[in-house]
Amino acid sequence: MLKKILIANRGEIAVRVIRTAREMGIATVAVYSELDRNALHVRLADEAYALGGQTAAESYLKTSAIIDAIKQSGADAVHPGYGFFSENADFAKTITDMGVAFIGPPPAAIVEMGDKVSSRKAALRGGAPIVPGTTEFLTSVDEISQFAKTHGFPVAIKAAFGGGGRGMKVVRDEKSVQEAMDSAQRESKAFFGRDEIYVEKYLSWPRHIEIQLVGDTHGNVVWISSRDCSAQRRHQKLIEEAPAPALPDGVEDAMGAAAVKAAKAVGYFNAGTVEFIYQDEEFFFLEMNTRLQVEHPVSELITGIDLVEWQIRVAAGEKLPMTQKQVLAARRGHAIEVRINAENPTGGKFLPSPGTITKLTTPDGFGVRFDGGYESGDTVSQYYDNLVGKLIVWGKDRESAIARTIRALEETKIEGLHTTIEADLAILRHPDFAATKHSTKWVEEKLDLSKLVSTTGETQANSEGLVEKSTVVEVNGKRFDVKVWVPPNGASAPSAQKTRSASRGASQSAAASGTVTAPMQGTVIKVLVTQGQTVKQGDAVLVLEAMKMENQIQADKAGTVVKINCKAGDTVGSGDVLLVIE
Repeated sequence: MLKKILIANRGEIAVRVIRTAREMGIATVAVYSELDRNALHVRLADEAYALGGQTAAESYLKTSAIIDAIKQSGADAVHPGYGFFSENADFAKTITDMGVAFIGPPPAAIVEMGDKVSSRKAALRGGAPIVPGTTEFLTSVDEISQFAKTHGFPVAIKAAFGGGGRGMKVVRDEKSVQEAMDSAQRESKAFFGRDEIYVEKYLSWPRHIEIQLVGDTHGNVVWISSRDCSAQRRHQKLIEEAPAPALPDGVEDAMGAAAVKAAKAVGYFNAGTVEFIYQDEEFFFLEMNTRLQVEHPVSELITGIDLVEWQIRVAAGEKLPMTQKQVLAARRGHAIEVRINAENPTGGKFLPSPGTITKLTTPDGFGVRFDGGYESGDTVSQYYDNLVGKLIVWGKDRESAIARTIRALEETKIEGLHTTIEADLAILRHPDFAATKHSTKWVEEKLDLSKLVSTTGETQANSEGLVEKSTVVEVNGKRFDVKVWVPPNGASAPSAQKTRSASRGASQSAAASGTVTAPMQGTVIKVLVTQGQTVKQGDAVLVLEAMKMENQIQADKAGTVVKINCKAGDTVGSGDVLLVIE
């Protein structure tokens, strides 16, 4: 058995691995950037080593620094988590060449399956149908345009070495091809360290269904369960569940068999996930993620299998502890996972919301689990992924799992930054979700979040200069929790006349505003306009990156750009004036 594992990652997944390793009696080693010096995964590990730097490229993607930490700590294994180096064959080979176990698949399998283009070829060899698309890397805009002429718009440009929706851009017309290609490559490079891309047909109303599998070094491969991950925004998952509901008889078994064949075709072992697109009772191979995935806990809850433990045992050379028949016989009930991200879902925009968590209260109760990477007082940085934690809930059936998840989400309290909790609740309460009528496009195209308003839970003044306070009152002996608007610090309330004047002035100012401000802390990727240029209301004026996502910032009025206060590469704070339009 392995003796000491270095986790080449951060946040929730690093905490997850540390906990399982500790239960197995295995020592753990954390690595950290300057910003993560006192992060939860660092506090929990037996040892921790500094990588230096702030951004992922300066720290968690710096191979030499991680290699030094392995040597200094004497770790005999490395768990890559997900993201960062988890699907990097060069990194895996470097580790194994050192005589250190890589807790993941063999480098050759990562090359073939981690590259989404070659994995499509492998799927074809295994007999799995694939979504129409290219089987070679793209090198020019013309190739995308030609593909679109043959198959029609929309098409999806995707990171060949990516996953989780990072580096994926949907192109709906010819004029958007160049911009989408550039953006996909930038995101892919920032998150995965590589910028190769490919293109495929974008289906009209598909469900995203995947198969969790695990193989060992003795030639055994079993599939654990299916998962439905269709509730997405920006092609990134919000809610996942296992098993995938409302599938015709035999479809899940067929997907499982296809996934196992694809894995065996490349000599795969350790944990992996084969993703399919399902539409009109047909499924198509999408890609294979050669790593543990964020949503793996839902498969764990319905089977009782600790997938991280299986990963560690496989890396140590052990055989799988269960056969395919035993795995399927162990399945019970239904599980749902909710990703709680630091994003502001107000109006359905899902803008990144980095900041410090002033209060974090997690739910409890039967069938409830919370996997988190932060505690009260910790900061969610703009430089990393925005996942605060995952709520995973089990129920005897899907209906009870949904009800329990809603209850647990209502108990979850996170203050100091915006989170996706209110949007998650809107999804879970919607009859389309209950009836499994949703698709990967449902959140953005059908779910009405226009009236959703998120708050950070902190006291803020309204337009009348009053602040919201929570208090408890008793009426005839009955307790009530109420919120009231009162003057700050005991000051007198502004007069009605002053309030109306202030409100009217603010309203007039807002109506006449051409000041474009940063909606969140981030880095300017590209300024799309020049001084003196005429723009229309709603035109994109610059691209701002935060938490590995690119966000187009739009003009709030028509006019002429008279001032630009930033350039590509600048780091800006929430509320900073980026440019002025008159």
